[in-house]
Amino acid sequence: MNQRSSDGSEVQAITRASRILAALEASPGCLSLAQIAQRVELPRSTVHRIVKALTTERFLVPVSSAGGVRLGPRLAGLASAALGELRQQVRPHLERLSERINETVDLAVLDRDHVIFIDQVAAPQRLQAVSAVGARFPAHCTANGKALLAELSTDQVRELLPARLPRLTANTITSRPRLMEELERVRAEGAAFDREEHTAGICAIGRAIPDGVGGRAALTIPLPALRFHDREPQLAKALEQACAEISELFAAMPSRG
Repeated sequence: MNQRSSDGSEVQAITRASRILAALEASPGCLSLAQIAQRVELPRSTVHRIVKALTTERFLVPVSSAGGVRLGPRLAGLASAALGELRQQVRPHLERLSERINETVDLAVLDRDHVIFIDQVAAPQRLQAVSAVGARFPAHCTANGKALLAELSTDQVRELLPARLPRLTANTITSRPRLMEELERVRAEGAAFDREEHTAGICAIGRAIPDGVGGRAALTIPLPALRFHDREPQLAKALEQACAEISELFAAMPSRG
């Protein structure tokens, strides 16, 4: 085999492995080899060979005697390393924004239909809105979730979210068409809001920012509703300024492509 055909085979193997990982990412729980083969449209023997290699490297782990697999811990390690760099780069901006407005500031990323909090600067307030780093919240009823969903196409949002959305409070938007209208407003105006939709008594404003590797993250200011409504314009302006500074930071960095 010459060098060119060898390189082509290696690229094909990587492409097939990425399709298998994507299929598992899109399916909560696990998939059998037959299910994976059907979803990625590859022969079962090919899927078996690639899955075996991915399992050996701990990118996948077996979960049943029938051959079912799910995503493994090594992927979490890689994701953590990538997010760690994002946290390091954005942390000074979180701290400055929190100090400027004297409120908590969150950094989050989208994980299918949820957001994951990856960093936070808590305000020195007696009454504050604090979520643990690593916590997962539904995207449809949070400011960071809406900001990130608005970065997706309408078709992508439909694939992620069911037609009827879970209700968490009396203010939660439970209709997907109504949420789509909300996302159009976010796309037009830039800012997303949670007005006691996830937790009664808590509001938030959020905006999407670059994550430094071609994706998006979200910066959010959550606070008790009693402090939110009178300060909404001030919070919106401070958040917009912080997000613009972060965007300029990443735009000035050398391309990694």
